[in-house]
Amino acid sequence: MPACVDQELLLGGLVDGELDAANVALVEAHVARCEACREALERLQAVRSLLASDGVRHEAPDGLRRRIAELPELSPARAPRRLPGWLAPGVGGALAAALAMVAFTGPLQQQSALDQQIISSHVRSLQPGHLIDVQTSNRHVVKPWFNGKIDFSPPVPELADRGFPLVGGRLDSIGGKTVPAIVYKRRLHTVNVYVWPSTNARSRETVKDGFAIEEWSNGGLRFAAVSDIPAAELRQFHMLFVARSS
Repeated sequence: MPACVDQELLLGGLVDGELDAANVALVEAHVARCEACREALERLQAVRSLLASDGVRHEAPDGLRRRIAELPELSPARAPRRLPGWLAPGVGGALAAALAMVAFTGPLQQQSALDQQIISSHVRSLQPGHLIDVQTSNRHVVKPWFNGKIDFSPPVPELADRGFPLVGGRLDSIGGKTVPAIVYKRRLHTVNVYVWPSTNARSRETVKDGFAIEEWSNGGLRFAAVSDIPAAELRQFHMLFVARSS
């Protein structure tokens, strides 16, 4: 049984000791509930142990080492020729236009990539066993559960009386960083709220690939709520979350 696609590189990093403490906790929590990834991790550990055994690692012969050491250094590349005077202004203008386009499209591309990560994480969480690390409708259990796992404290308002019951929380990864995900329900649908430190980010809403996304900032934190419920309902959730958080 193959490991989860989004965990393959992380499993290798865990075996090689390349993950930070937060990602180690995230991967270990996932492995504890995912049999396929647990088996993949055991295979990686077995291979690493085998490669470390005597007689398995191949050492380069001494003769090859000497020949490599005796190779002459590469000569530095010749400096590029100057552009003709008549061509320089045109190249300068083209370069300025290219830089302007990069400056304009860069933030849009970054935002699009972030939206895709949020949606991918949301879809991944809907797979069996991936949604919740701590399952409870009690905010006084969910909020302390994040202590020690992240270096900030996200608000966890209870919204059950307004049709969005709290069901738990988990650790997830957005933009290569470990972030808390607070999980709510709306009828049979799931609403994931991702939180990470950020300032001076504007509120925005969008619909992409059939998923509504609401983003806002408050108290030095950035929030992103995502769900397949109608955008108007997710906007209502956003307003309730902000009101109850304050």
